[in-house]
Amino acid sequence: MPGDAVSQNAVFAVERASVYTPAYRERVQRRTVVVLIASQAAGGFGLVATYIVSALLAEDITGSSTLATIAASSLSIGSASVAAPMSKLMNKYGRRSGLRFGYLVGAGGATLAVLGAILLSYPLLCLGVFGAGAGNAANLATRYAASDLAQENRRASTISMIVWATTFGSYTGSVVSGYASDVGVSLGLPDKTGSYVFAGVMFLLAAAIVEIFLRPDPLHMANEMAAEGVANGSRKAEAKPTVREAISLIMQRREARLAVFAMIVSQVTMVGVMALTPLHMNAGDQSQNVIGHMMGFHILGMYLLSPLVGRLTDSVGKYPMLYLAGGLCTWGAWWAAVTPPAGVLGVFMGNFLIGLGWCFGVVAASSLLVELYPIHQRVSVQGVGDFAMLGAGAMAGLSSGALYETFQYRGVNYANALFGLALILATFFTYTGVRRARRRPEHQQRAAVVSG
Repeated sequence: MPGDAVSQNAVFAVERASVYTPAYRERVQRRTVVVLIASQAAGGFGLVATYIVSALLAEDITGSSTLATIAASSLSIGSASVAAPMSKLMNKYGRRSGLRFGYLVGAGGATLAVLGAILLSYPLLCLGVFGAGAGNAANLATRYAASDLAQENRRASTISMIVWATTFGSYTGSVVSGYASDVGVSLGLPDKTGSYVFAGVMFLLAAAIVEIFLRPDPLHMANEMAAEGVANGSRKAEAKPTVREAISLIMQRREARLAVFAMIVSQVTMVGVMALTPLHMNAGDQSQNVIGHMMGFHILGMYLLSPLVGRLTDSVGKYPMLYLAGGLCTWGAWWAAVTPPAGVLGVFMGNFLIGLGWCFGVVAASSLLVELYPIHQRVSVQGVGDFAMLGAGAMAGLSSGALYETFQYRGVNYANALFGLALILATFFTYTGVRRARRRPEHQQRAAVVSG
């Protein structure tokens, strides 16, 4: 009977509404954060273990520092290439499907890199590193997955907790990379190849964690909660934007443009310095273990203090954090630039400061991007933002080898320092413009009162 159908729909609506109570939402959010912390730790191990040896192994195969940086940059190219398809998967099927896809492609890429090392095939090595970059894209996407159900005043803190989780896997991966190579050699694999084996296993572990435990899917639940608002008449249902529409949404808002630019600057300076530092230290006859510890120090800068950065962002605001991001990137790039190849302190501290600047920039900018758009627009906008960030980082990595041979380590890092200064200026002009725009209606209202 029609009346019975209406009654059943009403009962179902009440039951569904009763499920999504604040207490239930908070419980699901806590579970989601724990699961994403675990997957992020595993994925971070795979990412860094892959990155450290890529440039060194490619240089062993080709004898060219330019080709070596291209191989290392293939990781960022792969990440950028996967960002948009991953966001489409998430829009259609949820966060779990997108993250699982990224980690599984990363595991496949690590396997191809092992094969490339065995065959001494530079193209196959680059293809493998390219595939492993998908794992990096998945790692970055977890910060947004954690924000789907987060309270508005705790979004930056939530994002920072996921960024912080990478500390465990990434630092361990950087320190263990030299020992992983020894394990690979003991198994009959070429030198440095063991890191790819470890990376593949950890990417598979991250995929398994997401597939088994990320339930309910946070994006599905956020969309269903928004759909309840539609059913109750609080707003109209909105279509999810295409990539082109997402780009337009970003370009229409100066705060969004700043957020994407901040992520670009953070990634460019981080990749631009990190891609060349192993080669710079290798020129000073420093061992792979020392290079691994330097990378670990850099990783600590990127992730260890992120909970503090998140709390500061929520309490102080995004713009002060973006000022600090630009300043730290500038300072770190300059300190690394003036350090000779055999030096340790300047390279370690420079990379640490750049990592810290990356943390400030990514946490504050990601939080700003999330708060600017409603749930139905966020995933597409986030995908475009990550594509821009990772694509710019890939370009920085690709060009760094040629720039290194022309301008040397010092010259490239001076250029990276200028990017940090550009972020400071962009933040100043954006913040000034936003404050003027907020004051304008007040002045218009006062003028209307006076004229009345």
